[in-house]
Amino acid sequence: MVLADRPEFAVTTVACEADHTRWSEPEARDDHRMVLVRRGRFRRSVDGSDADLDSTVGYVGAPGEEERFAHPAGGDFCTSLSFTPWLWEGLSGGAAVYVDARVDLAHRRVLAAARGGDIDYALTEELLRLVAVATGRPVERVRPADRVLVAAAREAIIEGVPETAQLCSLAGLLKVSPYRLSRAFSQEMGVSLTRYRNRVRVGWAMDRLAEGESGLADLASDLGFADQAHLTRTVREHLGHTPTALRRLLMTR
Repeated sequence: MVLADRPEFAVTTVACEADHTRWSEPEARDDHRMVLVRRGRFRRSVDGSDADLDSTVGYVGAPGEEERFAHPAGGDFCTSLSFTPWLWEGLSGGAAVYVDARVDLAHRRVLAAARGGDIDYALTEELLRLVAVATGRPVERVRPADRVLVAAAREAIIEGVPETAQLCSLAGLLKVSPYRLSRAFSQEMGVSLTRYRNRVRVGWAMDRLAEGESGLADLASDLGFADQAHLTRTVREHLGHTPTALRRLLMTR
């Protein structure tokens, strides 16, 4: 099942039946990917190296690798995360990944973000966090250039620049990697880029509601939310009120 599909990444859940205990026929992929096991276990063979995979060991793959699979212990349920090289940064194909508790939590947060509907910010940032945790990237101090970067990102968001509709397109506008933008923003502002953007959008929603906006579906669409339910969840998270309750609070009596 495809949970998210963007030019820069895709998140897919894969359920495999125990239909072949022996090795499958060789197959080649053309993407960078990380595969993490939620339930069950299976085996993978690539370039003459075999690995036993389960909830504690996943793998990363690179384009052109020829791989085979076997399910000697039954079926499995996995998450496959495909990336462009721009988002990849630091993972080598063919390698097994030890899934410690922090990686497991980051994986679960990715799935929760996918269910939440905010694919272009919340899910993107959770994917970047997962890759960072899986690669053991150190936390770096904010550099002066990053402060300039964060200020430019804030200005673009506040001004409603079209590229701010997606974290990846905003990073492209600012000519940096999504990882650098997300990391620098969180360190400089103390909140994630996702939460900051939502705070700005909640402000816009209050402006519209104070003016008597009644069409919440249209309001959600205009402000770039996935749907009315996404708008309602975000407003309640930031303010403790639904948009309907806010309209009553903000309307001039």
